[in-house]
Amino acid sequence: MSASVSSSKQQARRSAYLVLGMHRSGTSAITQLLALAGARLPGNVMPSDEYNEKGYFEPWRISVFNDERLRAAVSAWDDPLTNPGTIPADEPEWRERAIKLFREEYRDAATPLLKDPRVSVLLPLWCPVFEAENVAVQCVIPVRHPLAVAGSLGKRDGFPPLKSILLWMTYMIETERGTRHLPRAFVEYDALLADWRPVVQAMESKLGASLPHLDAKARAAIDDFLTPDLRHNRGDEPLTAFGEIGIAAQGVYDWLIAQARGTGADLNPMQAGHGLIERLRREVGPLISPVSCSNNQALSDLRTSRATLALAQAKIDRLSTTNMNLTKVVESLTRQLTEKVDERREVEGALNALLAVR
Repeated sequence: MSASVSSSKQQARRSAYLVLGMHRSGTSAITQLLALAGARLPGNVMPSDEYNEKGYFEPWRISVFNDERLRAAVSAWDDPLTNPGTIPADEPEWRERAIKLFREEYRDAATPLLKDPRVSVLLPLWCPVFEAENVAVQCVIPVRHPLAVAGSLGKRDGFPPLKSILLWMTYMIETERGTRHLPRAFVEYDALLADWRPVVQAMESKLGASLPHLDAKARAAIDDFLTPDLRHNRGDEPLTAFGEIGIAAQGVYDWLIAQARGTGADLNPMQAGHGLIERLRREVGPLISPVSCSNNQALSDLRTSRATLALAQAKIDRLSTTNMNLTKVVESLTRQLTEKVDERREVEGALNALLAVR
């Protein structure tokens, strides 16, 4: 390859923002901030609901695909012992499907913005996709206290706190391990809500790049979006109450917060947390992961059935409306016909009267 061709390819390389980390950790908030500052959301995003009224900003087609990939590895998004090591990166079918989805969702966007927490444990699959698409990746990783996350998951999904804490720890550890070779910035969620400007400035410094279009209009829109009502749960209780898992999670959280605040910290807490998860994978993973996979499949089937039912009901409603309209047309035509018959009878009566006179 000539130097000119190589240079042209390098100049044409796009740069994507990849929002990673645990579900309910502020990934939606940071994603909307990035979108308002010029990054491009996918073509199809999940709608808002009662648990996230301002929106998830999540690519629902990619999320469905990621759920399928996790189930194929006998896991699920809520498997607290998800193991990326069991998900090969070089399976052509999955990789080609992922590339196709990425192209369809982002087209020729100069700065794609992908937020799906499942990617945090599927980086072995997605990193080759970005490379194949000549997309440089910048990782933004929100950090939220695990008990605040647990409170949110408890309300939405009914998860017990211990499961949520372990799930949080698995996602955050795998995110950290999977992004060591990539530009990344850890973002403290509570600090973001308190005053997003210095947080974004530190994020830009860590990534070595400014946001695409953080102009006055974008700043005003971000001010309107990042309001205190985004903080629904707090994590003020001690994690030590949750035994070995809680103690390990506290170490992981302290390390992540130190990174977000720009203070140095060795990897010992992260390694200790990873060691605990590896041990649990060996001891109870064969019991937990298949159940998580089975439950996820059942919920997926239920959602599909509900969607099918909703479509059928909509079709019935449309047919019912059509039938009502046809009934009204028939009634109208019947009335008109009756009126015409009556008019004909009157004319025939008048004609018969005239003929009788003659």
